[in-house]
Amino acid sequence: MFDAGPAQDTPLMQDPAFAAALRRCGQSPIVLQSGLMLLHRRVLGIPITMLPRAVPPDDLDRQLRAHNLHRTPLVLSPERPCTLPRAMRLRGPQFLAQLRLHPDVDTARAALHPKCRNQLGRAEAAGLRVSHRPLPPKLTHPLLRLETAQARARRYANWPAALTAAFAAVAPDQTRLFMAHQKGTVVAHMLFFRHGARATYHIGHITAAGKACSAHNLLLWQASRWLAAQGHDALDLGLIDPRTPGLNRFKLRTGAVTAQTGGTWLRWRPLARGGDP
Repeated sequence: MFDAGPAQDTPLMQDPAFAAALRRCGQSPIVLQSGLMLLHRRVLGIPITMLPRAVPPDDLDRQLRAHNLHRTPLVLSPERPCTLPRAMRLRGPQFLAQLRLHPDVDTARAALHPKCRNQLGRAEAAGLRVSHRPLPPKLTHPLLRLETAQARARRYANWPAALTAAFAAVAPDQTRLFMAHQKGTVVAHMLFFRHGARATYHIGHITAAGKACSAHNLLLWQASRWLAAQGHDALDLGLIDPRTPGLNRFKLRTGAVTAQTGGTWLRWRPLARGGDP
């Protein structure tokens, strides 16, 4: 079990609970001396390592050498722009929607876009009941089944349900599932993960009845208030994707701002050369 309380600014994919969830799923992440976590895969039979969502330390070569990985291809995907010497760009930066969690409710409500504020007011007047709890670590949980079907139908990639359930098993207090109920029926879900000083929106689902009363607006609002009360100062709402303009508007109307990632880079001795993002 892991402590869910706010601490340092830890990206979700560098949180110890994420590494523990991977191990529960049979994977073997590597933890460097600095505490950063590496993933390893095989691509076309070639072993590669990945350092997700982290700025590489100055002594990365030394830390890799300690695991005999200094000659293995390494994919870097820093959370923010940074200097990456001897790396080749694979993909340009992406943009994330990040919501500051104001502790003051009036300040938080004033930061909402007028349309989002109106939708929230409609949801608050719709007679919905909101409940929240840690996510039960079961593959049969309705949200995991709904998300799996939704991802398949819309053809997008997300965590496997088994990994989400494993995260809930190893760090239950780092999960928070918010549900909107209408006349005894759940019409919307939103699941959040807590990691250090931040939190991340993970997955969600909404029915037609939930959409009609803006249930996700209400869930996101109440979740942001709860997370702020727990001491978290920011909520990651995910990528701004040009293929989903409606979802982008929903994220940004909450008062979220865009933050640029550092792109994706390959660091491998045969290809080594200088480069800045």
